[in-house]
Amino acid sequence: MIRPIKPEVVELIAQAISDYSTAEFIDIIASENDSALDRWSQQMTLRNLAPLSPYLNFDPSYLKSSQPEFIFPEGASRHRGRFELAFSTIGGMCMIGGAVGGVSGLVQGIKDTSAAGHTGKLRRTQLINYIMKQGAGSANTLGVVAVMYSAFGVGLSWLRDTEDEINTLAAASATGLLYKSTSGLKSCLKGGASGLALALVYCAFTSREKITNWTSS
Repeated sequence: MIRPIKPEVVELIAQAISDYSTAEFIDIIASENDSALDRWSQQMTLRNLAPLSPYLNFDPSYLKSSQPEFIFPEGASRHRGRFELAFSTIGGMCMIGGAVGGVSGLVQGIKDTSAAGHTGKLRRTQLINYIMKQGAGSANTLGVVAVMYSAFGVGLSWLRDTEDEINTLAAASATGLLYKSTSGLKSCLKGGASGLALALVYCAFTSREKITNWTSS
């Protein structure tokens, strides 16, 4: 004899079909213990509390996909290369240079205007001139260094067809050598050594796990 289906179950059949297998759903219907139905109703209520997509109007928890979140072109790298990072690097260095130079110019301007006895509008004008001049000079210097470093880095990555710490060290050293190349051999070597030292510190900071694995093995 077929038992009648409880009214509470009829309202949840559509959701049960998508969340439970046929055998599990039959067991719930055939169960004489009302607590089983209550627990099932509570589970369905909790699942319905999941946020809905404003575009597709469905519960994202139903999608159990192991596919990557983003789709990349065939053969493309899954992370940004030096060429993509060059734009943010150059812009960031210009902004940092402008900020540091502006603060330095403000401090220097306050000292000089105080020593000269300037007051009022004259002093404000002089302070603005100090800030703009020093800020623009520092931004230009760091921007040129960033352009050189990015150009060397992109070129080495293209020539070697790989991206590793060697490119960073070589690009930084070449940048220091080129930037100080017009100041004589001694200054040129100092610039290259300074670039190499900064690159070593950067690589030691960003490649801590590799260094740890290498030393432990």
